[in-house]
Amino acid sequence: MGGRGGDREENGAGSAFEGTYAVRSRRGPALLLVGCAAAALLSGHAALAQQAAGGTVELDPIEVRGGGQGGTAYGAATGPVQGFTATESTAGTKTGTPLSRTPASVSVVGARQIEATRAESVPEALRYTPGVRPDSFGFDPRNDWFLIRGFTAQETGYFLDGLQLFSTAFGTFRVEPWGLERIDVLRGPASSLYGGSGSGGLIDAISKRPTPTPYHKLEVGVDNFGNAYGAFDVSGPVAPGSPWSYRLAALGRGGGTQVDSTDFDRGFVAPSLSYRPDGATSLTFLGQYMRDFTNGQNFLPYQGTVRPAPYGRISTRAFTSDPAIDKFEREQAFVGYEFEHSFGNAITVRQNFRYSHLDIQDQTAYGLGYAAAPSATSALLARGNFITTPRVNQITVDNQLQAQVDTSALQHTLLFGVDYKHYQLDDNQGFTSAPAFDLLNHNYNVVTTAPNSRYTLARDIQDQLGFYAQDQIQLGRVSLVLSGREDLVDTSVANRLYPALSTETDPTRFTGRAAAIYNTDVGINPYVGYSTSFNPVLGTNSATQQPLRPESGEQEEVGVKLQAPSLPVTASLALFNLTRSNVLTADPTNALVTLQTGEQRSRGIELDTTATLAEGLKAVGAFTAYDITNTRDLNTAIVGKVPVAVPEMLSSLFIDYTIPDGAFRGVGFGAGERFVGRSYADQLNQYKVPDYWLTDAALHYERDGYRAAINVQNLFDRTYVGSCSSVSACFYGDRRRITASLSYTW
Repeated sequence: MGGRGGDREENGAGSAFEGTYAVRSRRGPALLLVGCAAAALLSGHAALAQQAAGGTVELDPIEVRGGGQGGTAYGAATGPVQGFTATESTAGTKTGTPLSRTPASVSVVGARQIEATRAESVPEALRYTPGVRPDSFGFDPRNDWFLIRGFTAQETGYFLDGLQLFSTAFGTFRVEPWGLERIDVLRGPASSLYGGSGSGGLIDAISKRPTPTPYHKLEVGVDNFGNAYGAFDVSGPVAPGSPWSYRLAALGRGGGTQVDSTDFDRGFVAPSLSYRPDGATSLTFLGQYMRDFTNGQNFLPYQGTVRPAPYGRISTRAFTSDPAIDKFEREQAFVGYEFEHSFGNAITVRQNFRYSHLDIQDQTAYGLGYAAAPSATSALLARGNFITTPRVNQITVDNQLQAQVDTSALQHTLLFGVDYKHYQLDDNQGFTSAPAFDLLNHNYNVVTTAPNSRYTLARDIQDQLGFYAQDQIQLGRVSLVLSGREDLVDTSVANRLYPALSTETDPTRFTGRAAAIYNTDVGINPYVGYSTSFNPVLGTNSATQQPLRPESGEQEEVGVKLQAPSLPVTASLALFNLTRSNVLTADPTNALVTLQTGEQRSRGIELDTTATLAEGLKAVGAFTAYDITNTRDLNTAIVGKVPVAVPEMLSSLFIDYTIPDGAFRGVGFGAGERFVGRSYADQLNQYKVPDYWLTDAALHYERDGYRAAINVQNLFDRTYVGSCSSVSACFYGDRRRITASLSYTW
């Protein structure tokens, strides 16, 4: 899903921010003075630093100029994407920077691509993006799951409008694609700008904003499982000539899924309101509210899914929990604003703020492997009766100040920021054993009550304050990016079951990045970069009961980007070497004890290409190959082995064509191929999960604002296992889903 406002919306959103450049600051002139000194040091101009600190020294001429790095406005880098091909992004630099001048691996999925592939979740929208393994736990209507460069990203690498959606334990946020304008993916460590986050990278979902011109869209659809939806998206000025504009996107869906007794129902509404009194100032209020109702996920044994059991294989439709108690409900709300003001001397301030609230009610009876060895006539699945009711409140604010400065032959885009995050989780988890489930003769209504006891009852609080600075320096054809950040973190765990085990820790860490790209006349632009990451981890070492140390990451990357001078065609090639330290690992002498001594290394190659060609032809393709291994662990037997559930190769290609003229004008079709390489179900790599190919297809017709489409994922209805997190927990992937939709835009 995810409609777009056509040319009117794209042009309007771009012009609304034309000539503005961004930053946020609460400290005004004092922060500006300190920032000038820091920027001077970053760019090697000690004389400017001395003057900012109060010294007197003669300087070369300095020119303060307008225009972003390469002439890109901030708003255009977060606005609509023309076709499938984006040319700028804020993900890599937090400034409006052309991708051809960004020395990092960045991909963008726009609303038009989301619509063409009929993505019903953010993971589905990223199936044709390099370096990203979406759907890493197979079919699951509860959560969004991702791996980036082989490392888990959904907990610390999920962002909405540049602000983190931090998750831990079972308190997980989701994002509805109908409310998105685009999805930007930054691969590799990003802590020097974003603070605590994973080593693999981040996903930044960008919300739809109000448009200065009227825009209206209605859409309905239904799939072959009987899951139907209706949605609308309306926007425009509050009144003719008014500086206020609004947008309201809403969606409701309900119905079945590929698993028996598992519906997926959702209500979603996203209001927004913008105030733009002139070309220099904008204030946008953003809100979202979403309710999800679905059921738990099947945890199935390796034998009976990946490999046949004596009785055959478990049906993909089988529901192995118990309808008497099983439910998953999510209530999620966001409210915040984005403020930007550009001064006449090419200095811009920004402040982004969001309050996030999350309530989850999760009860399920999940599989723990076979209760006894299966036979041709007997297959009993052992189960645990589980409950969790996490409640999350999070406040995030990001203040930036951005300035354009020329010093002799050097052009600087300076960025200084202070951000703050307050996260509070009220965690509640309980578990008891449950009666076994008969896989051959389903026995329901035997698990009738949720667990009364709790093994986790705690309040986790994390406060994180970060100070960062960045200098984008341009000297002729060379663009250099230098950034650094200091994070101050305070983390506390109030253990309500065992108060003596409550902990508090306050780690600090500096992270940085240095990268450069060289631009040529023919659009072939090589780059090189080094970056580090820092991720404070909530929780305690289960052996020592001491707070967990922060994870850290380090990456070297080289690559080349292709930006065709006269065509909307982009391509990139990246080679990377990424190390993740302080990885949680199991004690080899006691599987119930979690330690933190692990290290993993991911080396790989990524290819990315997008094309929006004349005559209605658009394409997107990706290829990823990893060499990812455990490089250190207390269990020496797994050193040199591939981590569980991480495929070694990914590739994809999607092509969409619409006939531009003639009697069949508006008729179009799309086709996609996705390949996911083999992975492993155990730490010793003795149990392989085979690779698989999937085919997607689309047929659509567009004319006079109407669009009718039929989209098919997994066209040939291949049955496959998406991944296994152990030999007792394997997850079937998506079966064939046929969705018919009709929309009208005016």
